[in-house]
This record gives sequence, C-alpha cells and structure tokens, in this order.
Amino acid sequence: MTKEKLIEKIMQECEKDGEPVTKEEATEMAEMEIKASNIKHYEKSDKPRKAAEKVRKIDTTKKRLLTSCKVLFEGMGAKILNIKTETEITFVFENNEYSLKLIKHRPKKD
Repeated sequence: MTKEKLIEKIMQECEKDGEPVTKEEATEMAEMEIKASNIKHYEKSDKPRKAAEKVRKIDTTKKRLLTSCKVLFEGMGAKILNIKTETEITFVFENNEYSLKLIKHRPKKD
C-alpha cells in the first residue's frame, strides 16, 4: 500500500469513528505505521525448542551423611520409609513419622 492510499484510509477510518483528522495528522500517522511495520515481532514459535537436559550432580558427602543417619535410625529400631536424592530421609520411630532434611549451605563471601 502506498503512502497516499494509507493516508486516505486513515482519514476515512478516523471520520467513520467521529474524529476527523487533517491531512498533516493523517500523514504523520501513516509515517508512524510505515515505520512500525518494519519492526520485527518475535512471537512464540509453533515448534518450540527442546529444553536442554540438566545433569544433576550427586553430592557424595550428603549421600554418606544420610546413609550414616539411616544406619543409626535402623539401629535404634526405626523403619525407613523413603530416602529422597541425598536430601531427605523419612522414617517411622515409635509409631510416629519423622523426616530429616539435609541442607548444604554455600560458603559465605567475604
């Protein structure tokens, strides 16, 4: 669409809406529309990319600590229900259910 046709179209649309504009205003609006049409739009693709698989690092120290806790609890007569990946152990002791969560804190910055 040429600039002149776009100006005419804008003037007609504004008049139809009950807000007539001058030719200068329509020209300015047409220039803004032409500049805006050159902007690229980055919408979501129909074929999304596959997320990269994250490899989880196993913390051997935490695993050793939880294994030691498991042995200790079993020695005290507790029944181990579940051990989450080096983070949490759930057990039953004297008819009550408990869980122990092991958190490794990051070293403090100076």
